[in-house]
Amino acid sequence: MRASRLDPLWADYEAHHRTAGNKWCHAAGIPLILAGLLGLLAVPVFSVEGARVEASLLLIAMMAGLYLWLDARLGAAMLVAALLLYLGARRLDWRLALTLLVVGWVFQFVGHGLYEKRSPAFFHNLSHLLVGPLWVLNHALRIRR
Repeated sequence: MRASRLDPLWADYEAHHRTAGNKWCHAAGIPLILAGLLGLLAVPVFSVEGARVEASLLLIAMMAGLYLWLDARLGAAMLVAALLLYLGARRLDWRLALTLLVVGWVFQFVGHGLYEKRSPAFFHNLSHLLVGPLWVLNHALRIRR
């Protein structure tokens, strides 16, 4: 496997996620956070030839650019996953989207407090807020070995 820009971030993130309980909490919590966030941001920002462009789509576009730059294969898979998640999340009532977001974060802190006994990686490096979704997707699809 050739090195990617993601490697140093990946290694640091892995060091904060070693226990099975924490990994499970992240596998459940991070998609909930993403769904809640995309649902809350499903508000039109502007229109292009009558088609509304929502804040959630702008977020996905920014994330996709970064993810593709970090690791092309995993970034492409994340773009597809984010768009599929968006299609469902954009239909959520804002209260449900907010609930998903909060429950997802509860999972994160339970995972680190109860299982990992270590603070979340993003406390030391905010870029890990972006690495987390890639890490969960990779555990599901096994794109990076």
